Amino acid sequence: MPSRSPPSRPDEGARAGTQAGPFAVARLPRTRQTPFQVRPDAAERAELAAALDLIGLRKLRLDGALHPIDGDGWELRAELGATVVQACGVTLEPVTTRIDETVLRRYLPGWQDPAVETGADAEVEMPEDTDTEALGPVIDPAAVMAEALALAVPAFPRAPGASLGPEGGAAVPPGASNGTGQRPFAVLAGLRDRMAGKPDDPPPDKDGGPKQG
Repeated sequence: MPSRSPPSRPDEGARAGTQAGPFAVARLPRTRQTPFQVRPDAAERAELAAALDLIGLRKLRLDGALHPIDGDGWELRAELGATVVQACGVTLEPVTTRIDETVLRRYLPGWQDPAVETGADAEVEMPEDTDTEALGPVIDPAAVMAEALALAVPAFPRAPGASLGPEGGAAVPPGASNGTGQRPFAVLAGLRDRMAGKPDDPPPDKDGGPKQG
């Protein structure tokens, strides 16, 4: 589970009260936003790298805040930053990619995914809003970070100058993506379960939020 300690380098997000979660929804204040920072340590980055078939994960962070929204819901807004190293899909040489993305999640009470089929032959129109989830008892930025990283990692990295051979073949390392753009969602589901924290209703800090672990 990602480190809950704030970064050693001071910045705007390192102000007093910033935590990493997980956050018990019942304890979140609805009169203000709740900032967070997630900074996995080397061992945690190595676990993520192995789960996502990466050669290495040099840097990883998620900085953001939870904002109360209408209907007793919550919105997570954050910036994901990562430096990943993968095997080139053509030559297997290491390829380094910098990832910087905005992450948005909405959590609404009683929300049901309209894409869930109700029968074997059900035809379901995919919703435009794919960032909404049902609100549960806990919101864990670390689990969101793992999911966002898995979706942001290039499906078919290519080293500079690498090109497909005359037959269009490419070297595919064992366990890696086959270059079709499909992400390993089975791996991602297990990864989210491992990254998600399960707080035992921690006592609030002096600001009223859950106590930092």
